[in-house]
Amino acid sequence: MKNYLEEKRKLNFFFNKIYHFLFGEKFSKKIKFSFDKRNRLDLINYVIKKNNYKRYLEIGCHLDEIFEKINISKIGVDPVSGGTFRGTSDEFFSRNKDMFDCIFIDGLHTYDQVLKDVKNSLKFLDNNGIIILHDCLPISINHQRVPRTRYTWNGDVWKAIVELRTHKNLEVFTVEADQGLGVIKKKNNSDILILEDVDFSKLSFKFYYNNHKKIMRTISFDEILDKI
Repeated sequence: MKNYLEEKRKLNFFFNKIYHFLFGEKFSKKIKFSFDKRNRLDLINYVIKKNNYKRYLEIGCHLDEIFEKINISKIGVDPVSGGTFRGTSDEFFSRNKDMFDCIFIDGLHTYDQVLKDVKNSLKFLDNNGIIILHDCLPISINHQRVPRTRYTWNGDVWKAIVELRTHKNLEVFTVEADQGLGVIKKKNNSDILILEDVDFSKLSFKFYYNNHKKIMRTISFDEILDKI
């Protein structure tokens, strides 16, 4: 069964590559990020300890790589494996009544779903809480293509971050660590991104490449520790 699923995935990658070759954006330059050696687990555990957080939610718990290492009251959501809730994030939020002070989003890495997950998370986030997202800084267009064409993949999470940067009541940063860690808090935006008449879902990788420091509000791991 595992071999069958693996072959099916490879076949999907192949056809998706053909689709992007015919219809996708063409751009070959790559970004050389200096990612910090510390990762998402380090950041999550830091904010939990610093702010004495009590309730943790994780969206996307594949193999429980992060979830099993969190030592406070927690709920993990995944439709396939890991966590404590078997189902999609949409299904979970439609039933949920709990509040959380730390939410980690690492589910389906597409603009539409990430934006939906963030908006739903904000409804159940305590005022002093924090949302952390994974895979926000793709280094190349192949790492962000949707539909997916490779195993190592960030998706277009970055487009959701750009849109959220335009909200006046959200403070948003992107940490240069672990493929890009988005950080969102409920507070006045001290550096609102102004983009007018933009369809965020159709932003090009070329635009991201040329403007990533500004639009993503990139920040070092040490700098974010002082702000959260």
